[in-house]
Amino acid sequence: MFSLSEENYLKAIFHLERSFPTGVSTNALAEEMNTKASSVTDMVKRLSEKKLVNYKKYQGVKLSKLGRDTAVEVIRKHRLWEVFLVEKLNFAWDEVHEVAEQLEHIKSEKLISELDKFLGFPKKDPHGDPIPDAKGNMVIANKILLSELQVGESGICVGVKDSSTEFLQYLDKNDIALGKTISILEKESFDQSMLIKLNGKELKISSLISSNLYIKTS
Repeated sequence: MFSLSEENYLKAIFHLERSFPTGVSTNALAEEMNTKASSVTDMVKRLSEKKLVNYKKYQGVKLSKLGRDTAVEVIRKHRLWEVFLVEKLNFAWDEVHEVAEQLEHIKSEKLISELDKFLGFPKKDPHGDPIPDAKGNMVIANKILLSELQVGESGICVGVKDSSTEFLQYLDKNDIALGKTISILEKESFDQSMLIKLNGKELKISSLISSNLYIKTS
């Protein structure tokens, strides 16, 4: 049994390891958790004592097997609750993250197992992220950021990097959704902004938008 704060740190380290495979720095973790570096150092020591992370000075933090298993379990619960909120309680996809942040810390294994069964064992959450199964396995789809596409290329929107309310509301406002095909018509060399074709219409988007949309190409 680990505390809510400990689970949140484990989840943050799990996500950051994709960008820092050799070790997550305390500064990067402090920025992710929006807290002071000294607080991160104290927590890392606590997690290390509980065999949840491996920490070496100047090399950063890495999850142990126990830490990774715990992080994946929290992520599994979070994403299942997001599916439940959207599909069964009619929440919008921009409303579920904060609620799921609270629900993900429920400890009942039976509840989560029954929730998974009730939902039909979904493979993805409303934002396109993979949902780990009961054994911690999850299918990682091949995807790239929209910003990586060049003029003349196209792909299907399969996920979002930024799941903030503001970004998701922007996508809704412009009818950008998962499953939609996006084609690149123009790309500015100055600021990497794009003119895209979506739903039969042309739309100008910034590099901030294109660098937060995941695309699957054929």
